Amino acid sequence: MTVLCVRFQLPPAREAALPGLLGLLEEFTPVVEALPPDGALADLRGAERYFGRSAVELASVIRVRALALHGVDCVIGAGPGPMLARVAQRDARPGETCAVPEDAVVDFLADRPVAALPGVGTATSRTLCEYGLDTLGRVAAAPLSTLQRLIGARAGRELHEKANGVDRGRVVPNGVSRSLATERPFPLDELDPDRHRRALLSAAEELGARLRALDKVCGTLTLTVRYADRTATTRTRTLREPTAHSAALTRATYDMYEALGLQRARVRALVLRAESLTPAEQASHQLTFDPVDEKVRRVEEAADRVRAKFGPGAVIPGALAA
Repeated sequence: MTVLCVRFQLPPAREAALPGLLGLLEEFTPVVEALPPDGALADLRGAERYFGRSAVELASVIRVRALALHGVDCVIGAGPGPMLARVAQRDARPGETCAVPEDAVVDFLADRPVAALPGVGTATSRTLCEYGLDTLGRVAAAPLSTLQRLIGARAGRELHEKANGVDRGRVVPNGVSRSLATERPFPLDELDPDRHRRALLSAAEELGARLRALDKVCGTLTLTVRYADRTATTRTRTLREPTAHSAALTRATYDMYEALGLQRARVRALVLRAESLTPAEQASHQLTFDPVDEKVRRVEEAADRVRAKFGPGAVIPGALAA
C-alpha cells in the first residue's frame, strides 16, 4: 500500500477551501481521509496501477493542480502506510515530496525522536527519554518487555511495532462536513500558558456560537497544538453529552490542554475542532437544577441574539465563561 499525507498550506481564513481540495484528491482515488483543518491521507494503491505512475509522480501532479486550481501549495509525504506517510510529511518542504523507501523503513526512522511518531505525546516521550530511549532506533532495539513496563502492555507493543516500521494503519474515507474548526495562530511563537488559555477560550466560544447558529451539537472535541519546530500534538475527547454550549466546550478544551503537561512549549498555533455533529433537536441532555448553569445559558442566548444583529465583534470574548 502506498499512501500520501498531504498538508495544504492554507491560511486560517481559507479553511473552507479544504472540501474542494479533498475533491481534487478524490479525482485520483476514492480512498481519502480528511485530516482537518488542512490535510488529508490518500491511498494510491489503485491509482498507481490505473495511471501507470508512482506515488511520488502522482504527488507532483496533485501539487501542480492544487496550485493551478486553488492557488494553494502543499507539502507531501509518501510511505507504505499512513503512519510512515505522516512522519515523512513532517520532513517535507513546499514543492517537494518526502518518500519513505519500502526497503529502508527502519533506517528512515532510526534517528528520529520518539515524539516524531503520531500518537506519542509529551508524557510518553518524557518517560522514554528518562530511560535513554530518545530515538526510534533505540526504541526499536529495546526489549518489548522493557517498553511494556515503562508505558503499559498495549502501548508498549504498539510503539515497538511502529519503531520497527510496522504500520498497521489504513486510510479510512470520511467527510469533513461533519465537523467545524477554528484556528488561533500566534504572531510570534508563544510560551505563555495564560495566552494559550485565552486563545483556547476564544476558540471554544467561537465554535459554540457557530454550532448554535447551525442548530447543531458536537459529541467530540479535538485539540491540535502546533509547535515552533513544525511538529504537532493532537488530543481528542468524547464529551459526556453532545453540546453546543460554550462553557462546556471551554471546560473540555482546558482539560485537554492541561493533560498535555506543556512546559515552556513554543506554540505557533492552536486548532480546535468540533466533531461528530448532530442536529440539536436529536440530542438528549441531562437535566440540571443548577441556577448558575441556567443563568449562563440565558446569557449565552442573549449574546447569540446580539451577534446575529450586530456581528460577531459585538460581544467581548471571554464574557460567557466568566
